Amino acid sequence: MNVELRHLRVLAAIGDEGTFTDAAAVLRISQPAVSRTLDQLERRTGTQLVERTTRHLALTDAGRRLWEHAHRILSQVETALADITTGSGPLRVGFAWAALGRHTVPLLRGWRQDHPDTPVQVHRRDDPETALRHGQIDVAFLRTEPSGNTGLRSFPLYGERRVAAVPETDPLAQLPAVRLADLATRAVALCATASTTTADLWPRGQRPQTFDVANVDEWLTAIAVGDAVGVTAEGTEHSHPHPGIRYLPVSDAPPLTVHLVLPDAPTHPASHAFHDHVTRLLGD
Repeated sequence: MNVELRHLRVLAAIGDEGTFTDAAAVLRISQPAVSRTLDQLERRTGTQLVERTTRHLALTDAGRRLWEHAHRILSQVETALADITTGSGPLRVGFAWAALGRHTVPLLRGWRQDHPDTPVQVHRRDDPETALRHGQIDVAFLRTEPSGNTGLRSFPLYGERRVAAVPETDPLAQLPAVRLADLATRAVALCATASTTTADLWPRGQRPQTFDVANVDEWLTAIAVGDAVGVTAEGTEHSHPHPGIRYLPVSDAPPLTVHLVLPDAPTHPASHAFHDHVTRLLGD
């Protein structure tokens, strides 16, 4: 089976962009060239990878699996080439929301002191798990375990309490702590990039009205102006302080577990050393 990198690049672009036209634009080749390359890949693998009609295009199950592999393979090739030309490059660390809160800076400073030849780049990603599977980052901090059999390894680090974010003008802001029932009479803002809080956190029959926002800035703004309250990880208080918001412990909400997640096949030579560094400082 003679599959080339150009075949994988085309499939990766089709899966990412959703159309032949957009894939061609990203790859800077013609749309017919995209179609021909995909046809070659399907013939060489003997598998339909993309369902396509005049109105519809979607990856098949096999296509989606190969699409995910393609991202990792292409990233590993780029890393290998960079290693022989400019060295291994920085270790890319991803997170979705609040990194590690108060632990973030001490941990990264400690790494820089102990490993001065391997810098760290911190990347915020709306979906760090997907970015990790695609080889766009090397390790990730998550507050949920990876979904399904994704070729990732998860290491629990420590428990983290939940806090409520309330407007400073709300009477709740004067309390030392709140319960979920205290928040149920307010609208609750749920952020699309933070999957740790949903209406299911409240008991059935006591669930609040909720609405979705796209990112942390919209979440903070909605709360600060008094349109909503929020429930989040304690790390948010350290990573996203806001003059219009007070963070309060939620006394009856279950804690979260912070995980360090790495791919089974490391994409950076320092990934295991970073794991050892993190678990030594933060592991339970």
